[in-house]
Amino acid sequence: MKIGIVCYPTFGGSGVVATELGKALADEGHQVHFITYSQPARLDFFSANLFYHEVSVRDYPLFDYAPYESALASKLVDVVMFEKLDILHVHYAIPHASAAFMAKQILETYGIHIPFVTTLHGTDITLVGKDPTYKPVVTFSINKSDGVTTVSEDLKKDTNNHFPITTEIKVIPNFIDFNRFSLQPKGHFKKAIAPNDERILIHTSNFRKVKRTSDVIKMFKKVLEKIPSKLLMVGDGPDRANNEQLCRDLGICDHVRFLGKQDAIEEILSVSDLFLMPSETESFGLAALEAMACKVPVISSNAGGLPELNVDGYCGYMSNVGDVEDMAAKAVLILENDDTLNQFKENAFKRAQDFDLKKILPIYIDFYNEIITKHLARHADAVKMA
Repeated sequence: MKIGIVCYPTFGGSGVVATELGKALADEGHQVHFITYSQPARLDFFSANLFYHEVSVRDYPLFDYAPYESALASKLVDVVMFEKLDILHVHYAIPHASAAFMAKQILETYGIHIPFVTTLHGTDITLVGKDPTYKPVVTFSINKSDGVTTVSEDLKKDTNNHFPITTEIKVIPNFIDFNRFSLQPKGHFKKAIAPNDERILIHTSNFRKVKRTSDVIKMFKKVLEKIPSKLLMVGDGPDRANNEQLCRDLGICDHVRFLGKQDAIEEILSVSDLFLMPSETESFGLAALEAMACKVPVISSNAGGLPELNVDGYCGYMSNVGDVEDMAAKAVLILENDDTLNQFKENAFKRAQDFDLKKILPIYIDFYNEIITKHLARHADAVKMA
């Protein structure tokens, strides 16, 4: 197949999933074309089957805001026509799904008929999509997609509850590539962070309000009172400065490191003992899955799709959103005994194997083939009726 993938080229979950999916499809022999405004963060190697097409958005004095959606639609038309793509797969509803629909309509005037699949990742539905400014466009774009997927049952339910959806939504969970994410021998790195064999806790995110990063700091303070520990805060975002100040206020700066954005997150996870994810909501929890693949158990909230990933009492524990006391107590339960910690580590790895890329990739390929077949059949019927 020749597949066009549209995504945000950032470190966010939707961009990561889209890029890793494209790379895996290319490894399987499919020709994959990424179409976005800059090279995706994880599109970091050369493959004969991978292509990148940059969407150029020019500034004009007429516009206060550059019309990216129109530029993307035009680029999709160009790439589909020149590369003869079989299907488009757009990740994140705004503005990718509406741009894909516009491109599809334009292409039909040239006698080119191409289906597109929309994958919903979370905040495009739970946050942005519910905004009255965007809701009609999001609803229309989802219903006009030839195929729709979500990354969890919870997100599917949320989408159907808040939008008048008339199309069937298929759940295809996020996945992990064990060729990259696995426990690595980084003992020297661990010794540098925890010279006295302290436990190492870790949080990774974009430091937005929904991630409740202040809860991570407060939770760690309570754990530190009982167990010698270090905390690694990986990522960046609007709440970072507040968290740095909170560490000062709590007097724990010597035990917390803010590492900023990191490409080789698997190396940092490999020296960690416990992953913290107290989010207000998570459509799936991809960062937690990456940790589990590196044998790091998870303390999380029980919000969104997290209960579909983090099996309470097996590969970690869950608590109600904002219940820092309970999260800290459960973290101590895992960390205070070596045998208990090692068992949770093994269980986390076993659970991660349920989401192995090798299991999820065939589901996507089958779905593409199903959508293409249905689309061709509808077009053939339309020709007959004409």
